[in-house]
Amino acid sequence: MSYSPLAIEDYALIGDCASCALVGRNGSIDWLCWPRFDSAACMAALVGTEDNGRWLLAPAGPASSTRSYRDSGLVLETIFDTDGGQVAVIDFMPVDAPAPTIVRIVEGRSGQVDMTSELKLRFDYGASVPWVTRMADQSGTTSIAGPALVVLRTEAPLEGEDMRTVSRFSVAEGQRISFVMSYGPSHREAPEPVDVDAALQHTQSFWENWAARCAYEGPHKKAVLRSLVTLKALTYAETGGIVAAATTSLPEQIGGPRNWDYRFCWLRDATLTLMAMMSGGYYDEARRWRDWLHRSIAGSPGQLQIMYGIAGERQLMEWEVPWLAGYEGSLPVRVGNAAAGQLQLDVYGEVISALHLARRENLREANYGWSLQVGLLEHLETIWEEPDEGMWEVRGGRKQFTVSKAFCWMAFDRSISDIQDYGLPGPLERWRGVRDKIHAMICEQGFNREKNSFTQAFGSNSLDAGLLLLPVIGFLPPEDPRIVGTVEAVERELLVDGFVLRYRTDETADGLSGGEGAFLACSFWLVDSYVLLGRYAEAEALFERLCGLSNDLGLLAEEYDPHLRRQVGNFPQAFSHVALVSAAVHLRDRTVPVRGELDQAA
Repeated sequence: MSYSPLAIEDYALIGDCASCALVGRNGSIDWLCWPRFDSAACMAALVGTEDNGRWLLAPAGPASSTRSYRDSGLVLETIFDTDGGQVAVIDFMPVDAPAPTIVRIVEGRSGQVDMTSELKLRFDYGASVPWVTRMADQSGTTSIAGPALVVLRTEAPLEGEDMRTVSRFSVAEGQRISFVMSYGPSHREAPEPVDVDAALQHTQSFWENWAARCAYEGPHKKAVLRSLVTLKALTYAETGGIVAAATTSLPEQIGGPRNWDYRFCWLRDATLTLMAMMSGGYYDEARRWRDWLHRSIAGSPGQLQIMYGIAGERQLMEWEVPWLAGYEGSLPVRVGNAAAGQLQLDVYGEVISALHLARRENLREANYGWSLQVGLLEHLETIWEEPDEGMWEVRGGRKQFTVSKAFCWMAFDRSISDIQDYGLPGPLERWRGVRDKIHAMICEQGFNREKNSFTQAFGSNSLDAGLLLLPVIGFLPPEDPRIVGTVEAVERELLVDGFVLRYRTDETADGLSGGEGAFLACSFWLVDSYVLLGRYAEAEALFERLCGLSNDLGLLAEEYDPHLRRQVGNFPQAFSHVALVSAAVHLRDRTVPVRGELDQAA
């Protein structure tokens, strides 16, 4: 019987702050990219078949399973119950290891359980079968394909069968068998053996100590802490960049074409990520994210991209992987992201808001990055009136998107505040004039009086969930009738089973067929809107429903399909978890602070 990937919510994340893997509740690792988040996968069954690479470690016969993370961290423990007894599989990726490594420990808890390990390494996104040999000391195997080398060490017996490495063994109560798989370049010596007990202790301590630093206190601490740990796990420690998700091409609609590579860093997330990290007390991570941002955007202001690689790479060429069948047949599977070349005016507002927030929170000196910010504003002065692809990266042509223009307004507004608050040099009066001109244009052309709502684009009748951010960025106060009307319009037209769509795909020419699920971050923005309007009971109820969509480990994908009642989209999704943290803080405080201080002359 052929193997099929599990439901998205049936996966768990393990990682070492450089790369990560997805482990199914059935004991199968179906997604692994080494040595970085954005490297070619060497296990890609998640978006293909088992022939594209996976590693199953589970009881040989029928079993039920439960799982949890140890000590609020990222050491995964899966308990399998069988007719013969109980066994635990402990999975983790050691942090600070000399080489990228996965450790899998099998512990007998009761009775005796027959176990199976089946390893199929397939490099280059499931295309390249490695040459596998036994190690000279008989401690395991070495797999080589071109530049990549993977060594597997274990005390369990290993055999080669049908282009896979198989182990069959039994564990009794009190017995413990370890599997250690490490990666290295094939032109060097194989990675050294790992002290399993020391690696487990160090990794548990790392995550336990990191979680203990969480400064958030409130009724939703468990969900907030899991979200912050997930953000940390999606952080590339060497540079501070945070990938949007661990995966590529998990579909926004099962069977549909809206499948994207999210293993990059989006500027759209910049301010919200800073706020989430700082609200949790993680100022070092916030500072490193801000510094990654500054390095990545450095250069010609006219070449600002909407996303970058984890080290600031700019060439993110998109291509389709023809040999992968897609998650549940959802094609195409894409690597790279062509949206990196789009014009999205909102990123200017996000970047400048992030720099402003970093200044306010003393992450760097007040004048740090100011010349770069001035350059961005001077360029934005010349292009803000142009149409763009919008914050949702539509591929159906540029429009005068209302939210894009509002974020241009925010870019000038925050820079005006920086001049006033820190005495930084800049054309204050000129920028005030631009800011006020943008504000007037949006109110005149982006507001539909018949709907009593702002709309997705100038002259449009359609809505966009990004409009919920207008009061959050301080464009208008929440009690303004136009904001109240916009929230009510979103409730009328963009809710499905109480959750928020980004926009109606049948109304917006986004260049793609099919639909998508409810967008979880936008649904958390509706929580913020309810808080702003004093609708606290509705805010709390929606927040609880959203948290209820998390899987048993507290992880969220990008979207939720209310018809199939399944998570959809890439997983786990940083933006969903950032929005959860922000909404939890706003619920606790019963207020939503404006993103930065506003010039009172606005």
